[in-house]
Amino acid sequence: MNAVAIYPGSFDPVTNGHLDLIDRGVRLFGHLIVAVARNIEKTTLFTTNERIELVRETVSRKNDVTVESFEGLLVDYARTRGARVVLRGLRALSDFEYEYEMAMMNRRLFPDIETLFMMTSESNFFVSSRRVKEVMRFGGDVSSLVPALVQKRLAEKLGRPTGS
Repeated sequence: MNAVAIYPGSFDPVTNGHLDLIDRGVRLFGHLIVAVARNIEKTTLFTTNERIELVRETVSRKNDVTVESFEGLLVDYARTRGARVVLRGLRALSDFEYEYEMAMMNRRLFPDIETLFMMTSESNFFVSSRRVKEVMRFGGDVSSLVPALVQKRLAEKLGRPTGS
């Protein structure tokens, strides 16, 4: 398929679960845009620029992935980038209700947009950025949940040892 797809999220921080979806999304589409959300109402550990840098560094070998930030409505951003597909990951049934409502609102605002829900891999179904930060804050080892670079930056931000 030679479509442009957008994979939006806060990526605070990027996890192995995110990277799994990026790898699988690239195989489905000609180009994948990882769209790091700038949300002034959401408090993040990493700044937008830091999150972009972390994602870029973890996908640097993938020529068919672009990492950018966006603000405002995702559908407006999608229009400007020529994207007709939004890639969203689902870990559990509890994710589906929120994601489904968002997909329906996006379609109402931009009828040509499609949302592709992709189940996370079994090895990553419990991994979330929020949980990774929580484990790291309390001194746990997150080396199997995030790339080494992300673990290092998390440790620096939180003043914790890297764990391994």
